[in-house]
Amino acid sequence: MWTVASYVLRQKLSGKKRYPLVLMLEPLFRCNLACAGCGKIQYPAHILKKNLTPEQCFKAVEECQAPMVSIPGGEPLLHPQIEQIVAGLVARKKYIYLCTNALLLKEKIDLFKPSKYLTFSVHMDGQKEHHDFSVCREGGFDIALEAIREAVKRGFRVTTNTTLFDGTDPNSVRGFFDEMMSLGVEGMMLSPGYSYDKAPDQQHFLGRARTRRLFGAILSNRKKNWKFNQSPLFLEFLMGRRHYKCTPWGMPTYNIFGWQKPCYLLQDGYCDTFAELIETTEWERYGTESGNRKCANCMVHSGYEASAVDDTFGSLAGLFRAAKATLFGGTYTDEKAAEALKHPFPAAPEQIVPLTIKESKREMETV
Repeated sequence: MWTVASYVLRQKLSGKKRYPLVLMLEPLFRCNLACAGCGKIQYPAHILKKNLTPEQCFKAVEECQAPMVSIPGGEPLLHPQIEQIVAGLVARKKYIYLCTNALLLKEKIDLFKPSKYLTFSVHMDGQKEHHDFSVCREGGFDIALEAIREAVKRGFRVTTNTTLFDGTDPNSVRGFFDEMMSLGVEGMMLSPGYSYDKAPDQQHFLGRARTRRLFGAILSNRKKNWKFNQSPLFLEFLMGRRHYKCTPWGMPTYNIFGWQKPCYLLQDGYCDTFAELIETTEWERYGTESGNRKCANCMVHSGYEASAVDDTFGSLAGLFRAAKATLFGGTYTDEKAAEALKHPFPAAPEQIVPLTIKESKREMETV
């Protein structure tokens, strides 16, 4: 928190209007899951075979200068040099969130050393039935649960990241929070799903009104032992308690194609350098207020958490709001939200569609 605060204040004092908060570093696109709500693995085979080299990753980090680096994918643990990438970023004192579905985490955990700079951010989309349905893989929840236990036991920092879609049962999510806290994870990250154009399932992405209703029910009247690894003001935004404009440059993306314009969620071309991304992107074309239909329903953390952080350090009033929410936020008592929990939300489909992977372990790592 101190690293981020001091970084943001330096940017503001220097007069920078646009600066990154988190680098989204995608070293590969291939994955060992085929989630219905994800469009990343829909690329052709010759693209899925490609990896960023450690040197390319380090160059991107130096260009960007963001204090935090999130490593999504694909599945980063499939990268043949992921331990070299992580070690290099730790040496540069970057705070790393290695995003993983954890199917390979127990097998590969010996590649890493516990560090305050490294956090395993494990993809957990709710309780067992909901998670397995979301990732289209029976048994995925149990494997991830064992990996979390092992990582915590070994002294690694562990958080969870959860994407919620239309039809999610808020009572189940609240039960999921209890389960994750009992495992000893440091905190939980939440976000509504974004409608990737290439995602096989286009029917369960949330609109803004339903996002506020769902997150209002989930996050109101919360238990004090629930810990979230996010800006409290961003969570209030999801609950409909705050309004923010998108900050699409707050979490820039670098992958095998270069610097992705304009953000992690949209692909409107690529740039060769970070400076080119910042200087040539027509930022006014993006965000809810722009009228861009692709941005109309987005409330995802990659666009709006940076807005909440900017609000926090943009004025004394913002700093006070964030401090109040952090230190004295309490349970967000809301009688209407409590009443909503008593009535059934749309149920998730009953039958899980399992992902069938026939390749051997060696083939999986080279496809």
